Amino acid sequence: MTKHARFTPQIRRLIDIPLQVGESPVWDDREGVLWFVDTLAPAVFRRHGDGRLDRFDMPAAAGCLGLCESGLIAVGLQTGVHLLDPNDGSLTLLCDPDQGRPDSRLNDGKVGPDGCFWVGTRDEAVPQTGNARLYRVAPDGSFTTVLEGLLTSNGLAWSPDGTRMYHSDSSGLFVQALDFDPATGTTGQPVRLHDNAPDEGRPDGAAMDAEGYYWSAGVRSGRLNRMDPQGNIVEVWDLPHKGCSMPCFGGPDLRTLYVTCLHMPREDGTMEPGTLLALDAPVAGAPVHRMAI
Repeated sequence: MTKHARFTPQIRRLIDIPLQVGESPVWDDREGVLWFVDTLAPAVFRRHGDGRLDRFDMPAAAGCLGLCESGLIAVGLQTGVHLLDPNDGSLTLLCDPDQGRPDSRLNDGKVGPDGCFWVGTRDEAVPQTGNARLYRVAPDGSFTTVLEGLLTSNGLAWSPDGTRMYHSDSSGLFVQALDFDPATGTTGQPVRLHDNAPDEGRPDGAAMDAEGYYWSAGVRSGRLNRMDPQGNIVEVWDLPHKGCSMPCFGGPDLRTLYVTCLHMPREDGTMEPGTLLALDAPVAGAPVHRMAI
């Protein structure tokens, strides 16, 4: 077993409102704001530097979002990928890659180095049947299926040079990586990097730092697992909320880690609401990409 360093950072709680399923934090470096979703509210939020919070209510469960070159926001809803105009709150359907499949909804998604929106689904069947997929959505609304046979597609991130894509199956409890061509968006075969032990949490949303390390939220265990490119956990960052769902790097120098959290039962049986946390990062993040719209 690889030895790792363990840290208990100073944490800042950034919002007062409770979240049900806080997810998909994305830093907008042009506007200096943080975007995130509450999947079940369902709503998209924009947090300004002074703490002001804008809320955009959604018509269906909101799994994820990504930035566009035009200033629009790509939002993965249960009803498909939509484009949100922050100026008036209007939504325009781009495409519905899942096409109404039963027991399925769009889950984790990110914009890749190829300018496309990569979005996966969660298998909502009980018990899960392995119907989850990963799609690549092009700016013109066309889409392709990249991976199938998953339980909960999650954890998308790219190496700083864009030649490697990371991905997790949070219900399957593993992290994998694929060779990636940033010019064409083509991928190689998945290579399994890490199988999560029970104390490491489920590998949920993730972020990439500028040194090429993968930060995976260990949901249910209240920790961020920093992994090297070989899939070894080299650092554990303990958080005060067991339901941490996804980190992202932000702030003017990309040295702030923002972490969304979902509501989670406490040991006494009561529910701890979801929230948004922040901590100072030991390294800068890799800049995120924008959809070519």
